[in-house]
Amino acid sequence: MEIKINNISVVIKGKHIFSDLTYTLNSGDMVALIGASGCGKTTLLNCLGLIQPIENGSILIDQKDASKWNDSDKTKFWHKYATFIYQDYGIIEDESVAYNITLDKSKMKDKSVKNILEKIGLQGRAKEQAIVLSGGEKQRIGIARAILKNASVIYADEPTASLDSANRQIVINLFEECASNGAIVILATHDERLANKCNKVINLNKNREII
Repeated sequence: MEIKINNISVVIKGKHIFSDLTYTLNSGDMVALIGASGCGKTTLLNCLGLIQPIENGSILIDQKDASKWNDSDKTKFWHKYATFIYQDYGIIEDESVAYNITLDKSKMKDKSVKNILEKIGLQGRAKEQAIVLSGGEKQRIGIARAILKNASVIYADEPTASLDSANRQIVINLFEECASNGAIVILATHDERLANKCNKVINLNKNREII
């Protein structure tokens, strides 16, 4: 998959968040969006995920102008290709770990779920309620959804925030594995350690420079 951004600009309530941003992402890229709080990292992440409208420019996904897609087109893209990992983990706490990975009760006993639980270090815990999980474990559930879906694009907002060192490294390793398997992994982050693991960094503090 290729995501190509051409001269995009975003204005929210009269404020220019960023402008004339251009770059290309390809399958296997692990991309960090970095900069000080308020610089537009989450806004850019949401633009790339087709959640936040852009003021000018275009967003091409596999050479198709996604910035002109209607709600139905966007929903098809999200359903088939994309996974979002949120700061609040997006966990349904009164449901099981297996359900939180599959979001489908008919698939909770699939062998693939067992394999993914082993991969994320939660083997044997499929039937536990998600409310008992730690923050790091909940974050891993979000990544497990992406692995099960075989998502082409993973969007994550501050995925290592508030994690201890051990959980941070587990999460970084999982993202690296997703990228090595061909996903585009896009991370809005303050975490220097995570950013250093990315092969592309977009620094919104430095004249929108792409490193």
